[in-house]
Amino acid sequence: MSKRSFPSYRLYKDKAGEWRWSFGASNGNTIAVSSEGYKKRADCLRGIEIMQTSADVSIFDEEEASKEA
Repeated sequence: MSKRSFPSYRLYKDKAGEWRWSFGASNGNTIAVSSEGYKKRADCLRGIEIMQTSADVSIFDEEEASKEA
């Protein structure tokens, strides 16, 4: 078994037998998890791909938005 390096995504099956992912930061702490289980491994990998490409997505700050209202 190879040693996990960080940051990295972890792909695993949950107790229900569905595929899930989690993301471990460079300090090893889990900072994100899939919000659903996937029946197919490929679908779970696609969820990871979507997260990886979301780096340039804007941030909506509710506190700042309420100040503007």
